[in-house]
Amino acid sequence: MARQLRIKKPAWATWLRGRLLADNLPATLCAAALMGLAGALATVIFRELLGGIQMVLGGVDSPHGMVSLARGMSPWERLLLPAAGGAIAGLILQAAARRLPPRGAADYMEAIAIGRGVIGFRQTVARSISSLFSIGSGASIGREGPMVQLAAMFSSLSGRYLVLPPRHLRLLVACGATAGITAAYNAPIAGALFISEIVYGAISSATLVPLVVSSVVANIVTRQILHYDAVFHMPPFEFVSGWEVANYLGLGLIAGVVAPQFLRFLDGSKALFRRQALPLWAKMALGGLVVGALSVFKPEVWGNGYSVVNSMLHTEWAWQAVAAILLFKIVATGASVGSGAIGGVFTPTLFVGAAVGALYGSGLHALFPAGDLSAVSSYAVVGMGALLAATTYAPLMSILMIFEMTLSYEVMLPLMLACITGFVIAQRIRPDSVYAKSLASNRIARETLKAAPVPTADNARDS
Repeated sequence: MARQLRIKKPAWATWLRGRLLADNLPATLCAAALMGLAGALATVIFRELLGGIQMVLGGVDSPHGMVSLARGMSPWERLLLPAAGGAIAGLILQAAARRLPPRGAADYMEAIAIGRGVIGFRQTVARSISSLFSIGSGASIGREGPMVQLAAMFSSLSGRYLVLPPRHLRLLVACGATAGITAAYNAPIAGALFISEIVYGAISSATLVPLVVSSVVANIVTRQILHYDAVFHMPPFEFVSGWEVANYLGLGLIAGVVAPQFLRFLDGSKALFRRQALPLWAKMALGGLVVGALSVFKPEVWGNGYSVVNSMLHTEWAWQAVAAILLFKIVATGASVGSGAIGGVFTPTLFVGAAVGALYGSGLHALFPAGDLSAVSSYAVVGMGALLAATTYAPLMSILMIFEMTLSYEVMLPLMLACITGFVIAQRIRPDSVYAKSLASNRIARETLKAAPVPTADNARDS
């Protein structure tokens, strides 16, 4: 029998592994800091590649330039480009499914919550390339999902190289995912709480402390060293009087009702595409064609919606225009997500929340033109947090994320009330959050993963 090839590790790797296995807190924090650095760099790579695709297609050198790219094209180009990008992205996924055997979890949440922390390198790279074509051609999904997945994958590779047991490997992957979220949204506190509150399901010092370290390092890299700008440019928040808190309570109630319907629409879109007897590339091309058809009338449906939300926050929109773009964006997101495009729904959720909040604020101003009311943009900001809490069922994370984005203490009281209200109402209508349902559908993978061989130095890397 041929001898197995053993990987000789350097002294630092042996030292670090020994300290981590001994649950040494300083060593754990050092490893978390390294994962924060690697995770931030992974998001930077994906962001720059996406920017390069936009530059090639239309000369738009901006991470938020999908809408500008769409507006610079003819209607026929806007119609066909998302379909072509979806077809290419689908072919990549089909080729990966045929030629790359499944290895570990397909999603970082699954790897942390119900898996052993193993995320396949080649599968992740293939999915990331596919998402570049989908997002770069206008799919109505967030780029942050693939960015976080890449960050988590690098952490998984590091832990498997050190041959860490599942408990330690999962924590290392969680640190990488936290770094990815922090780098994507410029929200270090919310990034750590996202993994603690949503993925782990509980906040404990044993996990939160390493996550915070990873988050801080990632934020330093992207903001202080590389000088990446904030995702959203928040206007000054206005809270005119204490009586106005009742208005934000109403916004929370609306968000709690709207969020479950939004998630049901996404579930229905997935079911509709699953029933189509088409290969994956054709389904994704069809989803892209829907987005393209919508963009002929509303180019703003392209991309994750950053530029549109920033425009809503800083300029006055007629309520009819907000309602139209909200409807078109929801349909476009359903087509992209349902067809199987690789991307996140976190950012589209923020878009829907901002539009709902803007419509609510416009309605209040129309009903009480002489009343002491906050600006419409203030309702849009709180609407983002309320709908986020009502879809993720993580109100604390949602509150802190919007607070970190605004850096305004005035937003806290209405934001807390709206987020908690939206969370309570939505949970009574739909027991499972957007992420809990996804994890529940993958619970069967637990036994499959347990039956897989334990990582050793021989399989520390994908062959």
